[in-house]
Amino acid sequence: PAVDIPYTEFTLDNGLRVVVHEDRKAPVVAVSVWYHVGSKDEPEGKTGFAHLFEHLMFNGSEHHDGEYFKPLEEVGVTDVNGTTWLDRTNYFETVPTPALERVLFLESDRMGHLLGAVTQEKLDNQRGVVQNEKRQGENQPYGRAFDRLQEGIFPVGHPYHHSTIGSMEDLNAASLEDVKTWFRTYYGPNNAVLVLAGDISAEEAKPLVEAYFGSIPAGPPLTKARAWVPEHEDNVHETMQDRVPQARIYRVWAIPGRTDKDATILDVAGQILGGGKTSRLYKDLVYERQIATGVQAGVFPFELSSLFFIQVDVKPGESVAEANARLDAVLADFLASAPAADEVARAKTGLVADAVKGLEKVGGFGGKAVTLAQGAVYADDPGFFKQELAWVEGATARDIQAAAATWLRRGYYQLDVLPFASYSASKEDVDRTAGLPKVESTPDLDFPAIEEATLSNGMKVVLAERHAVPLVNVAVSFDAGYAADAVGAKLGTASLTLDMLDEGTSSRSALDIAAELESLGATLRTGSNLDTSQVTMVALGSRLGASLDLLADVVENPAFDEKELERLRQQRIARIQQEMNQPVAIALRLLPPILYGDDHAYGIPFTGSGTIESVKAITRDDLAAFHKAWLRPDNATIFVVGDTTMAAIQPLLESVFGDWQAPAEPLPHKVIDPVEGPQASRIIIVDRPGSPQSLILAGELAPPTGVENNIAIEAMNDILGGQFTARVNMNLREDKGWSYGAFTFMQDARGQRPFFLYAPVQTDKTAVSIAEAIKELKAITDGKPPTPEELDRTVKNNVRSLPGRFETSGAVLGAMLSNARFGRPLDYEESLKERYEGLTLADIEAAAKEIVHPERLVWIVVGDRAKIEDSVKALGIGPVETR
Repeated sequence: PAVDIPYTEFTLDNGLRVVVHEDRKAPVVAVSVWYHVGSKDEPEGKTGFAHLFEHLMFNGSEHHDGEYFKPLEEVGVTDVNGTTWLDRTNYFETVPTPALERVLFLESDRMGHLLGAVTQEKLDNQRGVVQNEKRQGENQPYGRAFDRLQEGIFPVGHPYHHSTIGSMEDLNAASLEDVKTWFRTYYGPNNAVLVLAGDISAEEAKPLVEAYFGSIPAGPPLTKARAWVPEHEDNVHETMQDRVPQARIYRVWAIPGRTDKDATILDVAGQILGGGKTSRLYKDLVYERQIATGVQAGVFPFELSSLFFIQVDVKPGESVAEANARLDAVLADFLASAPAADEVARAKTGLVADAVKGLEKVGGFGGKAVTLAQGAVYADDPGFFKQELAWVEGATARDIQAAAATWLRRGYYQLDVLPFASYSASKEDVDRTAGLPKVESTPDLDFPAIEEATLSNGMKVVLAERHAVPLVNVAVSFDAGYAADAVGAKLGTASLTLDMLDEGTSSRSALDIAAELESLGATLRTGSNLDTSQVTMVALGSRLGASLDLLADVVENPAFDEKELERLRQQRIARIQQEMNQPVAIALRLLPPILYGDDHAYGIPFTGSGTIESVKAITRDDLAAFHKAWLRPDNATIFVVGDTTMAAIQPLLESVFGDWQAPAEPLPHKVIDPVEGPQASRIIIVDRPGSPQSLILAGELAPPTGVENNIAIEAMNDILGGQFTARVNMNLREDKGWSYGAFTFMQDARGQRPFFLYAPVQTDKTAVSIAEAIKELKAITDGKPPTPEELDRTVKNNVRSLPGRFETSGAVLGAMLSNARFGRPLDYEESLKERYEGLTLADIEAAAKEIVHPERLVWIVVGDRAKIEDSVKALGIGPVETR
């Protein structure tokens, strides 16, 4: 399909480049500000500074000296954040249209009026936050690998040689004078691009942008680094040990920068080599030889020099040397001859389809604003994405072979990660002393109308039309889920059954399914939560009929082939081993059985993966029995959201599902009875020697998601720990700097759901962080109840974010699935505004007393026992045990 993002651009006298894209599908505007500066611009001894400065940009400016998020949460912001990478730093937010001026005030104030609000205290605080972010990243499996890849492929002196997060020593050395120099050098309007995408025209945008940004003086002239693609005559092969459950091979080549045609052509090559189940590496290493559990290949696009990468996850117990040998063999074969026509066609269709799917949103981490900004910053052309797509669509087998031969015959770097046991400023027209622009109005949520129909076999169809892009989302949902394992099945059966659905049917092999999906430009996902199981497809409207035929075959006729089962069994075991090395997953596996009891349907690892023992015991007959018992038409509903109508899609669904009949046996019945749960606190320390952080996860039982006062419960949680500006995060991150982020949340469930407190903290602050968390939990129920200001902020944020929350078809589909799961009306979202605005402080206080019981919390602490045990015991919360 043709892909276009119409835009208008203009440049202010001070050099600020502005790009405007009008999209009236929702009353929201995405604001994206990109500064052409990243970690490549950091001088020696200042690594990590670009990212540290990004954090400071959220800590107040001269005319709004407070948290950046708070005034935006009041107006219903969505997708608000900032990111730093090698070549750029960007800041973005999506807000209801009436709040646009408030965002422009804030963005322009920190662009033009920042330094007067930067203090040593703020610098010290954010330095601690960034260092904890670094620890958190390095604490993940393979978390240090990319830093090593940069050092290995980019030589000393290259702007990409060091990581964006930087070193602890350089972060500690950052001074206030460094902050001022960085801001004055790189944060001028002439080094920035502002993109506005959504419910606004260029005519509406220009006077607003001129008013808020036009008076900001331009920055100094800058020296820009030139393209530098390192040349390596020889291959370099290194290994590193990490606490990971399986070996991983990374191989990278330096290739041209992101605006070079060869970088795009090599992305097509990456699809053919490692882009999916039909890719050469997947078929050889994962499918046929089964010496790997996963492969990836593609391009990391950067400005000065991109990277072509291949990643292989070696199956536990298999030889890394053999995996390397097969990688060499597959690559040599690929370089020796041009790829086949069907390989090229699938790869191109997949890349184009991914591009289309990414353009439904106007803002956020992806979407149209980012696409336009990238083109403007890197290619001096907001519409550069069309050139890239043209290169993809025009790529021939000969082009791909030539690009691969040119760049992939050069020396590479390989890392094996092995398990370790002239401008003028206009007159200032904005009175910044008057404070933030007021947001007086809130656009109403325009949730699509819901239609229902029934197929001849009784299957219900629920449709919501969305015609913004030519895509259709279809989900076949079954009342099953992980809890269904408790009805006579082995733990992990539900999850493994769903995973096996697209691994072959009675008429299609696993590779046939993968190849057909790629040819159709469709994606298919299977999965479960505690209560339901879904098979979900995103299809191009032009190929909907063929896509639905494939979906129905996967749902109705899985083969459960023994060979495929054994392959997935090994992948599942590897996944469980991964979970047992990942701090959050460790806690989510341990805590539910303690909260619910081992015999309860929810007393299982919340990852849904089961245990190694149970997965080893699951047979083909177990999967077939689960499918017959639970995945049946009288237990299913088909949900559709997208570019279609009931008149168009009902006949298509009837043709592929109408003949499907339920078995004679009655539906099984899940038992999800309420339980009392633990009544006294205890602490379980999971020893992880050498861990730079402690992961704290505490939990207790709360009422089901579908209770009548759920909105009050959710609002209370927003105040306590559910938002960036909530009490727990403001304490442990913004005040103390001990954590990159600390939150409270509830896992949705039809029965009692768990209430969790989550806080990854630096090791030496483990015990005091637990104490501070308990202080906040006690305060909200006794001593410091929610305030009118907190209630007002939470209500406004939730109400004003409603239009943006359901911008995409996927979000609408998720809401429809949730409504069905929890027995809500299908148009439940239409009532949310009234429900939120009807909340009182008494409602919030009652919810806090109902949900929060610090004396009952069970605490899981994953960290270095030798460094934390004594101080944790000294808290006197309850018995302490170790595992």
